[in-house]
Amino acid sequence: MARMSLFFAMLLMLSAISLVTSRYHSRQLFIELDRSNTLANTLDTDWRRLQLERAELARNARIDHAAREDLKMIPVVPDRTLYLHQAPIPAVGGAQ
Repeated sequence: MARMSLFFAMLLMLSAISLVTSRYHSRQLFIELDRSNTLANTLDTDWRRLQLERAELARNARIDHAAREDLKMIPVVPDRTLYLHQAPIPAVGGAQ
């Protein structure tokens, strides 16, 4: 009877240790899941911000303003356009 009691006591202790270990791992996994969700939310927010920033930088009005103000460009008008006319190049060789 004493051996049986000792066996059940050891089985109870192993079961208790196993329970504590599994709860510890469960908490660690929950913490890792929470960190991953937080990181996913942060990355999603950054992605949306970058999409808005890209749309703002590609706006035609902004590009036009940068060309006029920063680069001092002016619109093309016909009286300021130069046309270059080149004489045709004679064929070289024996082809006639």
